[in-house]
Amino acid sequence: MTTEPPVAPGAGEEGTRGAAGLFDALGLTYEEVFGQEPGLLAMIDWLLARLPAGAKVMDIGSGTGRPAAARLAAAGHHVTGYDISPVMVALARRRVPAASFELRDVRDLPDTPGEWDGIAALFSLLTMSRADISATLTRIATWLVPGGLLAFATAPFDVEDIEFEWMGHLARGSSYPAEAYPRLLREAGLEVLREDRAVFHPDFPGMNAEEHLFIYARKPG
Repeated sequence: MTTEPPVAPGAGEEGTRGAAGLFDALGLTYEEVFGQEPGLLAMIDWLLARLPAGAKVMDIGSGTGRPAAARLAAAGHHVTGYDISPVMVALARRRVPAASFELRDVRDLPDTPGEWDGIAALFSLLTMSRADISATLTRIATWLVPGGLLAFATAPFDVEDIEFEWMGHLARGSSYPAEAYPRLLREAGLEVLREDRAVFHPDFPGMNAEEHLFIYARKPG
């Protein structure tokens, strides 16, 4: 089976403006296509089963707020979502009022060591260059409290700043091969607890099957 990298505009000429424009255009369609992916739901269940009561959770690339922020907030956790798409942030604020959402690029967030009990980064780093992916994973490790949890999902491909069509739009992004991500997380100081891989078949005209990687990690301590 041949899969294509499910990436959105990121590194390169268009930068975050291109990524924001893509997700502004997709809006609720993105949630309709990807929001019920089994691997994604399993990651949220994993967090829900392990976070302490009233945990402080960051959702990187929070999109419409569903399913991740919505389910975490409904369980009583204090969720802050960050997204670069104004349309996505507006949708999330309306649809998930129990969580907070900010129009921010995670790369621009201040250093806040040991502030977060859990972080979800669900397919949201694909818009970055490889250098920024690595740097962001390192920063995530510092943001977590000792014992804090990371739910990380991506599309693993050996690509740097490639461009192609995705969900009817011009897309650009970067990734690493699957075997590189556990190494990057360990180098950042996290303990990799589990890795899952799956092939997802998006219900969208003309889209190919996508290989997805799910990594469950913890900050020692």
